[in-house]
Amino acid sequence: MIQKASEPIARSSSNSKFSIKAALEQKEEIKKDEFAEIKDENMPSNHFSQTDVDREWDIFLKNLARTNTFVYNAISSFKLEKTDEHQITVKYSSEFAKSEFDRLSIEFFNHFKHKVSNFKIEIEYQTDLTIKKEVLTKRKIFEKFVEINPLLKDLDDLMRFDLT
Repeated sequence: MIQKASEPIARSSSNSKFSIKAALEQKEEIKKDEFAEIKDENMPSNHFSQTDVDREWDIFLKNLARTNTFVYNAISSFKLEKTDEHQITVKYSSEFAKSEFDRLSIEFFNHFKHKVSNFKIEIEYQTDLTIKKEVLTKRKIFEKFVEINPLLKDLDDLMRFDLT
């Protein structure tokens, strides 16, 4: 014997506690940075050396090479130099590389400030086209050898080397 329900199940009066309309109307709460209100004058400003900068930069690059090789290739040629007691100059080769570094710079410099206990460090950016790394393809390597020995060009014409 089959029993029938007195009213449809879908029309039962159980109300959900989640309201889509209320969720759409709710404004996002802006989270305050807890550390933004801490005054710099109360923070330590210990001495650090160029060696400290180089060591932490190398560690950062090694970790980055494992996690994000694209960004690593973009910023691995950067030079970080201590130019004053509380200033680090970052020398970069292109605006694209700098934009990639901007995403990670906060993470690196926060770690560095905690490591050396100096929270008054200021960062200055400088373009330096001499540090740009040139990517050597097989074709470019071959062309350099052709400059040394021009007979290689004749051999390439004869044999049609695949240098792609």
